[in-house]
Amino acid sequence: MKKIFLSLLILLTYSVNSQDKNQNKVKEKYQILPFGSIKPSGWLKVQVQNDIDGFVGNLDKLVPDLINDPIYSYGRLHKNSKLKDLGNNKEGDTEGSEQYKWWNSETQSNWWDGYIRNVILLNDKKGLEKVENYVQKILKSQDADGYIGIYDNELRYHFNSENGELWSKTTMYRGLLAYYEYSRDPKLWNAIVRAVDNVMTNYPINNSSPYSSGKEFNGGVSHGLTFTDVLDKMYQITGDTKYTDYALFLYNDFCKTYQSEKDVQLENILNPNYKLQSHGVHTYEHLRPLIVAAYAKNNIELQKALEIYIQRIEKSTTLTGGAIGDEWIAQRTANATQTGYEYCSLHELLDSYSVLFQKQGATKTAEAIETIFYNAAQGSRNPDHSCIAYLKTDNSFGMDGTKNGEVETNREQTRYKYSPAHQDVAVCCNPNAGRITPYFIEKSWLKESENVLVNTLLMPNTVEVKIQNQLVKIETITEYPYLNKFIYKISNPNYAQFIIKIKKPSWATKVISSASYTLENEFLVFDRKIGKEDQIQIEFITEVQIKEDGNKEKYFSYGPLFYAKSFESIEQKGKSYLNHFNDLFYISKDKSSFEFIINNQARFDNGKIEIKALNKSNNQIETISLIPFGKTILRQVSF
Repeated sequence: MKKIFLSLLILLTYSVNSQDKNQNKVKEKYQILPFGSIKPSGWLKVQVQNDIDGFVGNLDKLVPDLINDPIYSYGRLHKNSKLKDLGNNKEGDTEGSEQYKWWNSETQSNWWDGYIRNVILLNDKKGLEKVENYVQKILKSQDADGYIGIYDNELRYHFNSENGELWSKTTMYRGLLAYYEYSRDPKLWNAIVRAVDNVMTNYPINNSSPYSSGKEFNGGVSHGLTFTDVLDKMYQITGDTKYTDYALFLYNDFCKTYQSEKDVQLENILNPNYKLQSHGVHTYEHLRPLIVAAYAKNNIELQKALEIYIQRIEKSTTLTGGAIGDEWIAQRTANATQTGYEYCSLHELLDSYSVLFQKQGATKTAEAIETIFYNAAQGSRNPDHSCIAYLKTDNSFGMDGTKNGEVETNREQTRYKYSPAHQDVAVCCNPNAGRITPYFIEKSWLKESENVLVNTLLMPNTVEVKIQNQLVKIETITEYPYLNKFIYKISNPNYAQFIIKIKKPSWATKVISSASYTLENEFLVFDRKIGKEDQIQIEFITEVQIKEDGNKEKYFSYGPLFYAKSFESIEQKGKSYLNHFNDLFYISKDKSSFEFIINNQARFDNGKIEIKALNKSNNQIETISLIPFGKTILRQVSF
C-alpha cells in the first residue's frame, strides 16, 4: 500500500506542476493505458506463450555472450575497449567497425524489453522473478549522479565520432518503463527519473549538440534519436512537457548535424526531389521522433513535414505492410518480388504508426498497424518452428539465404532464411520479434476521455481499466483476423457509466450488432447504460477484394488478411542451437508462377480464397487455392 501511495504522489506532483505548461503543445487524441492493462487471449495468447517457450524466452541461452555482456555495469566501455566478437560474418560490411562496441547493448536491452513485456502479459511468475532480479541489478549499477549507461566516466557524453550513448539508454529505459507501469515501484521510478535527468543535465537543452559526431558513419548516434521514445513515455506518465520540449530539441539538433541516416532531417523532408534512401530501420523508427516533435509545439512546418514523411514511407511499403529494409531503401519503391523487408523494420514501423495513431486518431493508421502485424510480420514467422526470417519478400520463391535466388556482389547474403538468432548477421531482428506483439497489444484499447473507452486494434484480448474510479473489465472473444465475429463480455460490478467505441474496418460492407450504435468517424459508438454483466456481439461482413499495388500487380484480400498461393518446399537444417532450435532453409518443389486474369472468379470458402489464374509454366488456366499470407513460407501473393 505504501508503494502505491508513493507512486500516486509522484505522478500527482508531476501532473500539478505541468498543468500550466501545455499551452503550446498540440492536443493528442487518445490517452495510453499503463502497460499490462491489456492482455492477450485466444490464439494470440497461445502465440505469446509459444514465443516465451521458444526463441524469445530462450535467446539469453542461444547467444549468452551477447545477452550477458556486463556492458552496463563493470564492463562499461572505455578508451581502450577492444572491438567485440559478436559471432557474425562481417564480410562486405561498409558501416564501420566502431558500432560493434555498443551492439551488445542493443541486443540485450531490446531482448529484455520484449521479455519483460511478454512475461507481464502472461503473468508468468517465474519470468517476472527473473525480470525483478534483472531490474535490481540495473538499479545497483546506477551511479550517484543518476547515470545508467554503457560508458565510463571519461567517455560518457564526450564524443566526436560513432557511439551508442543515447541508443543504449533508449533500448534499456523502454523496458524499465514498461516494468514500472506494471509494478509501480517508486524506487524504480526514481531511478528512471534520475537517469533521464542525467541526460538532460549533461546535454543541456538548446545549449549542446548530442548528435554531433564528425562526418563518418554514425548509425548508433542516429539510432539514439529514438531517445524521444523514453521522453514521450515520461510525458504520458507525468504530463510534464519538459520531456516533449527536450524531444523537440533533440530532433532539431539531429536535423542540423551530419547524419549518415538522414531521411528524417527536416531539410530533406521538405525537399520535393528527395527520395528515401537510408537504412530502413532508421527511417521507420525516426518517424516517432518526428511525430513527438510535431506534437511538442504547434509548428505548421513540422506538421507538414510529418505528412510528407508518411507519404514517402507508404510508397516504400508493400500492400502487406512490408516496408523496404534489405537493408537500405536506396530511393526504391516497394515491389512484391524485388524489395525485401527486415523484421526490425516491421516492428519499428508498427511502433511508429501506433504512436501516430495515439496522437492523431486516424483509422487509416490503425488499419496500417493491423496490416503489418497480421500479414508481413506473421508472414515472416515460421508457422511450424520457433524462428523468424531476418529478411523476407512478399513473393517468396525460395529461402536459401538469398533474395529469390539473387546473388549480391558486395557481400555473402544469408539473411533470407529462418533462424532463432541470426547471429551470423546480427542479433537484432530476433529481439525485435519479441517486442512486436506486446507493442501491438499495448495500444489496442485507448481512452478518449475519462468515460470513453476506444477499441482501436481488433484482436482477442482482455482489458482492465478504471472508469469513474471503478474497475471495468472487457474480454474480446474472437478468432480475428481469421474470422470477423466478436463477443465483448463486459464486467462492470459497480455500474460505471461509460461509452465504448469500436473501430469499423474500411473493408466491412455490413455490420451486424446485438446492440444499437451510432457511427462516428468510422467507429461504432455504444452509448447506453451498461449493466453489471453485459455483452455486445458484432460481426463484420465482407467480400473478396482485389487490390492493386504501384506496379499494377494484383493482391487478393478478405477482411484484414491477404491471401497467397503456398508452394511446397524442401526444408534443410543449418546451424543447431541447444539441440532443438535450428536455422532453416527452404527450397521450392514447385517452380510454377501464376498470372492474374480478369475472369478470376475469386470466391472465399472455408478460410481460403479460390481463384482462376494463368500458370505461366504451362500456359494453362488453373483453379488455385490461396491461404492466409501469414501462414505461408514460400508463396506468391501478387499476380
